Amino acid sequence: MNERVAPAMHALPDGEAEISLVVRLPWEDVARLGQEAGRLASQMQRPVTLDEAVSHRLRSTRPSAAHARPAAEQPPATPASSTSTSASVSSLPRLNGTA
Repeated sequence: MNERVAPAMHALPDGEAEISLVVRLPWEDVARLGQEAGRLASQMQRPVTLDEAVSHRLRSTRPSAAHARPAAEQPPATPASSTSTSASVSSLPRLNGTA
């Protein structure tokens, strides 16, 4: 179990990527993810896996990934925008319930 390997990454037809990895979480965080999955399932009117709940949580709490865009699509860097980017990253809600 101590063997480290690079996570498997697959390109998807819709232009996204899928990465498989193992994450160790305290039971409290797993319980919160279960609650998130329950809320999402009631919204979507179907069963939702913890994987879907995590993916939804990551997509709904992050700002746009400007660092992942090609350079031509990125807005010009200004001192104010770099400060606000680092502030927004540090203020993202966490799964540990402190958000």
